Amino acid sequence: MTDTIVILDFGSQYTQLIARRVRECRVYCEILPCHAPVQAIRRLNPRGIILSGSPASVYDQDAPLLDPDVLALERPVLGICYGMQALAHLLGGRVAAAAAREYGRAELRIDDASDLLAGLGAETRVWMSHGDKILSLPSDWTPIAHTENAPYAAMRHTSRPLYAVQFHPEVVHTPGGRQIIENFLFKVCGCSATWTMRSFIEKAVQGIRETVGGERVLCALSGGVDSAVTALLVHQAIADRLVSVFVDNGLLRQGEAVSVMRAFRERPELPLIAVDASARFLRALKGVTDPEEKRKVIGAEFIGVFEEEARKLGRVEFLAQGTLYPDVIESQRVRGPSATIKTHHNVGGLPRTMTFRLIEPLRELFKDEVREIGRELGLPDSILWRHPFPGPGLAVRVLGEVTQERLEILRSADAIVEEELTGAGLYRDLWQGFAVLLPVKTVGVMGDARTYENVVGLRAVTSEDGMTADWARLPFEVLGVISNRIINEVKGVNRVVYDISSKPPSTIEWE
Repeated sequence: MTDTIVILDFGSQYTQLIARRVRECRVYCEILPCHAPVQAIRRLNPRGIILSGSPASVYDQDAPLLDPDVLALERPVLGICYGMQALAHLLGGRVAAAAAREYGRAELRIDDASDLLAGLGAETRVWMSHGDKILSLPSDWTPIAHTENAPYAAMRHTSRPLYAVQFHPEVVHTPGGRQIIENFLFKVCGCSATWTMRSFIEKAVQGIRETVGGERVLCALSGGVDSAVTALLVHQAIADRLVSVFVDNGLLRQGEAVSVMRAFRERPELPLIAVDASARFLRALKGVTDPEEKRKVIGAEFIGVFEEEARKLGRVEFLAQGTLYPDVIESQRVRGPSATIKTHHNVGGLPRTMTFRLIEPLRELFKDEVREIGRELGLPDSILWRHPFPGPGLAVRVLGEVTQERLEILRSADAIVEEELTGAGLYRDLWQGFAVLLPVKTVGVMGDARTYENVVGLRAVTSEDGMTADWARLPFEVLGVISNRIINEVKGVNRVVYDISSKPPSTIEWE
């Protein structure tokens, strides 16, 4: 039987990163809301429990708090950031607002290197993100590490397998974080590394089969890796009761509709219906400039198209789509009180009423995990490694109103970006690289004449999961070629700029 870890979500943006790190260690885990009944935790028979971070403060009136019965389960526990403060608060320690908040890198000095912090040496760099501070520990707890600003940066119970850290071991900015999580899983909880992506596929297929029963499913197939993997999983579950629909919404990259149809003609087990709805989407977007409104308009139009196609087919109960966890966590409050960053068209952008029930087998995964599943399912590299593309398409890269003319400018510029990144051997090194059409014009001089034309922004980022990202240090020579080509070859552009902001505080997409 596969060992299980339960993660209690108090609303952190990084909760799924914790799950991802656990899964990378080949240990199965499930995320439950912090207020989940203890009976639900007990049913999973976990080897250990992890408490996530949160944007709240434990002393707030409506703060999510830890149920004391969780500790009565007598399972090993690891509290992370807010999870540490929740433990301290519950057990009689003191937590208060810190005089100096601690965000970003910090040097952790280790006082007790046994068990949880084994193998890290005397000092290691960690990533902090907290505005509160533990002033005193509960009785029977002892500090095991500190930083300059946090005397209790990590703690453990003196006799029970209960641990907590103030920093975030799950983020890549904590180099020893993987070691800490491994120590908790294997040294403290005694887990075995037996869970794989093949295990996920088997579980997902079985879950789809049980949910769908004898009904039919329509799959929203965009041609990207997420929707392709979704279609393959659903097909494994219900075979020819799956119908895939590709919608050309007029917001795609240059030549994308043709390439998608060509790619899926090579997968005869996935029959594909193509719908040209470009005029419909552009009509609906006329005059719309607010990013959130764009996403909601596009989400509603997609559902409208799918419902029309379903009526042609007869009764279709379910809609399958390739929603990933970053879409979910940015769009809505998932399990705990996390903040809404932006509404994704396939999550919070869906209309309140629709005829379909949703199937989203990838909803708890990150892009790289989906690629691993795609590789298991035999998808070609041309689909596996295509850069992520937003569901609303170029509508959220044309800042301001979306028109056919502005879309054509952006398509041409974006095609040059992809061509040059590929030619320079940089495409696979990037998480995303693309062009953005800004809602401003600037003065230029071309052929001794004054111009007043559009500005194109270039965006290229590196990331492991899309939850955090850094701007890519592209060679100046490559940037120069891209800029020169766009200005010379794309009519209506006289200036190119490069975005050097990270996520956070920026998002990867501009809208």
